Amino acid sequence: MNKYIKIAVAALLILGGLYMMIFTRNLGWGIVVFLLSALPIFLFFKNENILLAFWHLRKQDMVKATKFLNNIKAYKAELHKNQYGYYHYLQGLVLAQDHPTKVEPLMKKALEYGLNMKHDRAMATLNLAAGAISKGRRQEGQRLLEEAKRLDTAGMMTDQIKMMKDQLKMPTMQKHMHNPNMRQRGKF
Repeated sequence: MNKYIKIAVAALLILGGLYMMIFTRNLGWGIVVFLLSALPIFLFFKNENILLAFWHLRKQDMVKATKFLNNIKAYKAELHKNQYGYYHYLQGLVLAQDHPTKVEPLMKKALEYGLNMKHDRAMATLNLAAGAISKGRRQEGQRLLEEAKRLDTAGMMTDQIKMMKDQLKMPTMQKHMHNPNMRQRGKF
């Protein structure tokens, strides 16, 4: 649903509640309708599909989280500007298991639009670091890991950061891998 339709519904509920309180002298129902107008205002700033996708991600149900994210067709028309980053962040988390190569641009967009919580920014930078390390950009990966460690004030991702640092210490296989077609080259 378009975000401005929610504001229109909230305005109609406020006007209806005021009408009930003032003109019909039905004070109880007027207050109830007036208080109900808070729900569309809340959903203007926090989209229901993103809230439900977060809920299913916490339950590790990626299929339903993907379904709710796919309900958002045009994110700029449906979401408030503060939620653009979380839309891309959630899409990156959903795609992380199946398509790890598609995660890096989504996390960059999420950080570009902005994430409110520090642990969300830490998770996004940790995913960027994993992408950089997997593509052989060790210095960028090291810098992103340090930034993720700095952002992780709650210590929720210390194990993942430690595991990634251990991967950085291991030699890359690209330097030590030999071409099987070149084995016989010295004999001839």
